[in-house]
Amino acid sequence: MNSVEVAPVVDSAAALAPISPAPARPGRGGWQSRYVATLCLVDLAVGLVSAAAAMVGRFGQETAEPVNRGHLWLTITLPFAWILVLTLNRAYETRYLFVGNDEYARVFRSGLALIATLAVVSLAFDFPLARGYVVVAMPLTTVAGVAMRYLVRQRLHRSWARGDRLHRVILVGHEVAVAEMTRRLRRERYHGLGVVGACLPYGVADPLRPRAAGPLPPVLGTFEDVAPAVARSGADTVVVLSCPEMAGAALRRLGWQLERDEVALIVASSLVDVTGDRTTIRPVDGLPMLHVEHPRLKGGPRFVKAVTDRVSALLLLVLAAPLLAAITLLIRLSPDAGGPAIFRQERVGRNGRLFVIYKFRTMYLDAEDRLADLLHHNETDGELFKMRDDPRVTPVGRWLRRLSLDELPQLVNVVRGDMSLVGPRPPLPREVANYPPDMRRRLVVKPGLTGLWQVSGRSDLSWEESIRLDLSYVENWSLTMDLAILVRTLSAVIRSSGAY
Repeated sequence: MNSVEVAPVVDSAAALAPISPAPARPGRGGWQSRYVATLCLVDLAVGLVSAAAAMVGRFGQETAEPVNRGHLWLTITLPFAWILVLTLNRAYETRYLFVGNDEYARVFRSGLALIATLAVVSLAFDFPLARGYVVVAMPLTTVAGVAMRYLVRQRLHRSWARGDRLHRVILVGHEVAVAEMTRRLRRERYHGLGVVGACLPYGVADPLRPRAAGPLPPVLGTFEDVAPAVARSGADTVVVLSCPEMAGAALRRLGWQLERDEVALIVASSLVDVTGDRTTIRPVDGLPMLHVEHPRLKGGPRFVKAVTDRVSALLLLVLAAPLLAAITLLIRLSPDAGGPAIFRQERVGRNGRLFVIYKFRTMYLDAEDRLADLLHHNETDGELFKMRDDPRVTPVGRWLRRLSLDELPQLVNVVRGDMSLVGPRPPLPREVANYPPDMRRRLVVKPGLTGLWQVSGRSDLSWEESIRLDLSYVENWSLTMDLAILVRTLSAVIRSSGAY
């Protein structure tokens, strides 16, 4: 799909919008088929390189011909077996690609399945499979497979950010819902949906029509005009927002109309920040009932997370000990700062329990006393104070913040059980005091050293968006999500996005 000119938003009182002639609609599967083909080639290369690395790493220059010959054939066939297992795990279906963590979870499960398959084949055919070969090949294949798919997806997201390959979307719903969805899709371009128009239940000039507070895309007609509006605008996707008029028979008839031109139909649920793995459709007498499971706040996965957090944090502390000592010495000897190297501050943890957080000090000793004089320079909304060129930050502190090294002492908090490696941002008591009831939901889990808020922009995010990301993490947590966030954290640190 070529680049899409997304229609500019207009005032909610605007008249029925004339639109330019519809561009020719390319095949829906065009760029998606090329994307899947690229993934196949990438996975094939990952399997081949990982198998070759395992072969060299395990056998090196050994000359045991029977063993080497068998493993040579295994090295040749492993990439194709990897493609087959990924296919069986539906890792190439477009419904699981582009956004979300489901794709990465399927790659991880494919790695486990291939290990199990190799074990069974080795036993069944009495093949002397070298354990060192498997230990190298399979983890490398799985990790590299996830990493390469992440890079391919990021390339697609950059393309979407430029306006390329976007789906041309018509929103169908009430004006307030359309305005809100338009705002979200224009802010979060990585979904690949470009809004070109909207259809409302009322005529544009109807005095009874409720008015949205925000701007609208061009209004292309009423609910009866969706199919003609699609033809006129060249749209390839229709998103129906939650409204009583577009339910049951009306929604079914719309699907029939769009089916002729293979226009995608998406029904947006009114559920907020609930991912697909928590929902199950159960038909009752032909009526699809959406069953929503409670978030995973207890049980085995949470125990695994707690153990993994503490063990990983302790290991990282040992490995990073020379770096921690060097940073401590640098802060203590800095002529601009001096004083203690560790900054201690009271934060709010799980279930509202207070704890002391540890960070490398990045500000002058009188930073808190100077805060009142800088409040009018605050560059964020809500309860946080953020200033891109904060004069209270020392030169060494600015460097530490840019590389996120100031947060390394929080590994001690993770070992002590006050924090997790991944979780919501640890809030200050004064922030929590002003939380509305919904926002307190983020306190049911431990705060994290990193999280969705960090990998999505940190200080560049609005207060509302930061809270929404934290709530989304609480509601949809999984071990796979934690792993994906940790991988994305490395990218965020390298880019220094939102770090100031």
